[in-house]
Amino acid sequence: MTVTRNSPPVMQISVADIARLVKGELIGDGGLIVNGFSGIKEAKNNELTFLSNPKYEPLLHDTKAGVTLVPRQMSCPGKTLIRVDNPSLSFIEVVNYFLKDEPDYRPKGIHPTAVVSPGAKLATGVAVGAHTVIEDGAIVSEGCVIYANCYVGHETHLGKNCLIYPQVVLREKVVLGSRVIIHSGTVIGSDGFGYITIDGKHMKIPQVGTVLIEDDVEIGANVTVDRARFDKTIIGEGTKIDNLVQIAHNVIIGKHCFVVAQSGIAGSTKLGNYVILAAQSGLVGHLEIGDGAVVTAQSGVTRSIKPGEQVFGSPAQLLKVAFRTNAHIQRLDKYVETIKELKKRVEELEKK
Repeated sequence: MTVTRNSPPVMQISVADIARLVKGELIGDGGLIVNGFSGIKEAKNNELTFLSNPKYEPLLHDTKAGVTLVPRQMSCPGKTLIRVDNPSLSFIEVVNYFLKDEPDYRPKGIHPTAVVSPGAKLATGVAVGAHTVIEDGAIVSEGCVIYANCYVGHETHLGKNCLIYPQVVLREKVVLGSRVIIHSGTVIGSDGFGYITIDGKHMKIPQVGTVLIEDDVEIGANVTVDRARFDKTIIGEGTKIDNLVQIAHNVIIGKHCFVVAQSGIAGSTKLGNYVILAAQSGLVGHLEIGDGAVVTAQSGVTRSIKPGEQVFGSPAQLLKVAFRTNAHIQRLDKYVETIKELKKRVEELEKK
C-alpha cells in the first residue's frame, strides 16, 4: 500500500521581502530566494532560521541557513542576517504568513452523526465534528469549533472562539472563557480525589464544585483538571498548560502561568500570576506560590514559595542553596577521604 501526504506549503520569497515583512535591517544578500524555514542546526542554504538567545551565538557561525533573524546588536561577517527587535516573534510572523494559505481541516457545520440535545444552545456558525455529544443546557458561543468524538456535559458553557480538539471531555457545569484551546485526550471537570476512611473503608466525598477556565488559556493533550469539592477549580487568563499535567480539586492558577509536562498540583494549592512550573514539578496541597515564582524541573515543593523565588530539588530549596548543597553532595567521596586521612593523623598523634 502506498501512502501519500500533502506537501508542505511552497515558500518562495526573497530575503529583502522577508526583511520588509518583519521591519528588520538586512545585512547581506537581499536577492536570495528562501523556500523554507527550520531550526538553526537543521536549516539548509535556502531556508530561514532565527537566533534569539545570545548565549547560542556560536551556532550562528556554523549554521547553513541562507538567512538568520538575529537581535539588533548581533553581527556575523559572511552571513546574511536580518536584525530585528525580537527574532522569535519575527520568525513566528514569517511562518504564519505562509501558513495562512494552508488547507483548513476544521469541521464545518454540525456533522449528521453529532448528538446535540434540543436543550443545548449553539450560536450561529458553531462547528461540531462527528460523534460529538452535547448535552442538555450546554451553551456553545459563536466561533467555537469542536472536533469529533468530544463530550460537552450538561450546563457546560463555552465562550467565543474556543477550539476543542478530538476526544476532549468537558464534564457538567464547566465554564470556558473565550479563545480557549484544549488538545486531545484532556478531561476537564473529573471528580476530585476525595475520600474519608470509615471502619477501614474509603468513602467517596461528593465533588459538587466546578471548573472555570478563563480567556486565552491553552491546555495540552491528556491533561486532567479536577472539579472542586465546593466552589471552583480555576485556571487563570492566558495560562498555558503542557501535556500530561494533573491539576487537583480547588487548585487556583493565576494569570499567564506556564505549567510544563508531567507536573502535578495537589488540592487547594494556589499559584499567583506568571508562575512557572518546569517539567515534572510536584506540589503538595494547600500551598501558596507567589507571583513570578519559578519551580525548576523535577522539584518537589512542600512549602509555600514567596513571590519571585526560584526553587530546586526535593524537598525544594532556594535555587542558590540547592545548587550549593548539590555541589557538596557531588564531592562526598573527597570529603570521606579527607575525613579518613584526618582520622588517621589523629590516631597517630594519640599513639605518640
